[in-house]
Amino acid sequence: MLSKINRVPFSIILVVVPFLSALICIGIGRYSLTIAESLNVLVSAITGNTSLINEQSLTVILNVRLPRIIMAIAVGAGLAIAGAGLQAMFSNPLVSPDTLGVAAGASFGAAFALLLNGNLFMVQVFALFFGLVAVGIAYIVSKTRGRQSLIMLVLSGMIVSAMFQAFVSLVKYVADTDNQLPAITYWLMGSMANATYKTLAMGLPFIIIGCTIIYLLRWKINVLSLSEDEAKSMGINTRQMRLLLIVATTMVTAACVSMCGQVGWVGLLIPHVARMIFGSNNRNVIPASISLGATFLLIVDTLARSATAAEIPVSILTATIGAPFFILLLKRTGGQWS
Repeated sequence: MLSKINRVPFSIILVVVPFLSALICIGIGRYSLTIAESLNVLVSAITGNTSLINEQSLTVILNVRLPRIIMAIAVGAGLAIAGAGLQAMFSNPLVSPDTLGVAAGASFGAAFALLLNGNLFMVQVFALFFGLVAVGIAYIVSKTRGRQSLIMLVLSGMIVSAMFQAFVSLVKYVADTDNQLPAITYWLMGSMANATYKTLAMGLPFIIIGCTIIYLLRWKINVLSLSEDEAKSMGINTRQMRLLLIVATTMVTAACVSMCGQVGWVGLLIPHVARMIFGSNNRNVIPASISLGATFLLIVDTLARSATAAEIPVSILTATIGAPFFILLLKRTGGQWS
C-alpha cells in the first residue's frame, strides 16, 4: 500500500516511467537505435536542426514510430482511467470500459465502414458515432419510470453490447471473403499499425477531454459508493456525476476503439494493479492508472511489432499477459475488493 511508503518519490516515478519507456521503445525495432540516438533525433526535430541527422533515422522515428508511441500511450492511459472510473462508479471490480456497450458499438461502426470500403477517416468517424449511439441506447433503456439504477444500467449495457456484437457478426457474414473480411477481422483484433498523425488528430482530443474530466472528478468519485441521501448531505448530485462520468468514459473508449480496434484487459487489469499499490482511494488510483496503463500498452505494443517478423495483434498479447496476471491477482486477494 502506498500509505506505507513515501508518496512523493513514488508519484515522480509514475510520471517519469511512461516517458522513459517511450524513449526506450522508440528505438526498438528492425531498425534499432540507442536511447542517445533516439533522443538526438527528437531534440533535432524539435529545434529544427536536422541537417546532421541520418535521413532514415529521422523518417523512422518521426513518421513511423512516434505516432505509434503516442497512440499506445494515449490508448493505454485512456482505457485504464476509463476502467478505474467505471469500477469505482459501479463498485464492481469486474467492470471494464466496454461494459456499457461502447466497444461493441464502435466495433460495429468500424466494421460497417470497412464493409462500405471506407478509408481510415471514415472508419474512425463511424466507430466514434456508433460507440456513442450504443451507450446512448443503454442509458435510455436503463431508465424505468423516470428512475435509473446501476443494475439496470449494467444489464442494459450487456444487452446493447450483445446486440451490436450480433451486428458485427452480420457484417462479417456478408463481407467479401477475399478483401473485406480479413480487413475487418484483423482490425477487430486491435493493432497500432495504422497510427498516423491524422488518426491521432481525430481520436486524441476525445481521449484528452474524457481523461481530463475523470481526473478532475477523482476527488468526488469515492462518494459514488455512498447512498444517494449521504451523497446529497455532502452537497454532491450523484445522478449528475454518474452521467458526466459515463459521458467521459464513453468518449475515451470510443476514441480508443476508433483508432486501433478492440484492446482488451487494459481497462480491467490496470486499475486492480493501481489499487494494489495505492489502496482504494480514487484520488490516487486514477492518476496511477493513467501512468500504469500507458506504460503497459506501450511495452505490449513494442513486443507486438518487434517480437516476430509478422506483427502480432495487440489484443492477443494483452490477453496472454493479462489473464495469468489476473489469476495471480485473484489468488493473492481472494477475490476481495474495496
